[in-house]
Amino acid sequence: MSLKERVEDALKNEIAPALMLDGAGIEVLDVADGVASVRLTGACAGCPATIMTILTSLEEELRKKVPEVEILEAVP
Repeated sequence: MSLKERVEDALKNEIAPALMLDGAGIEVLDVADGVASVRLTGACAGCPATIMTILTSLEEELRKKVPEVEILEAVP
């Protein structure tokens, strides 16, 4: 399984369900050099709190599941 697939799997199974409760979703755009680039969709798209959400809870959870990812980056 590739690193991107592992990130997608972790997000789909562990993180996305919580986002869905708030009407949001997450899409993995790229994973390279320890950085996972994602786009939040639905209710979280364009939300000013998106960056704070990404940098705190989502990044922390992803690091637990895929330690190779050091940074979770939100892309508009």
